[in-house]
Amino acid sequence: MGATKTDFFTDEQNRIATIAKALGHPARIAIIEYLLKVNECICGDIVNELPLAQPTVSQHLKELKNAGLIKGNIEGNSICYCINENAFEVLNVFFSKVISTVKKQKCC
Repeated sequence: MGATKTDFFTDEQNRIATIAKALGHPARIAIIEYLLKVNECICGDIVNELPLAQPTVSQHLKELKNAGLIKGNIEGNSICYCINENAFEVLNVFFSKVISTVKKQKCC
């Protein structure tokens, strides 16, 4: 079986790309912002906050969870979501490195 394109990149590069892709939709940014505001919530609360149908919100939550940006625990008939701080630490390290390097460069 042949190698996939992602095989040519490091695990860290693939991880950051997966996170960035998941953050590439404004609804997902809104979900992250809401979770930061309330610390945790159930899916129904998120649906009430966004101008999207429940199945659409669920799909966005699935993408965020698959990327490791949020965690979800089943509580009765609902799932309680919260921020996964580990994923954001990966972004923090990456962007801190980018910013410190860019500040040192003398580019056009």
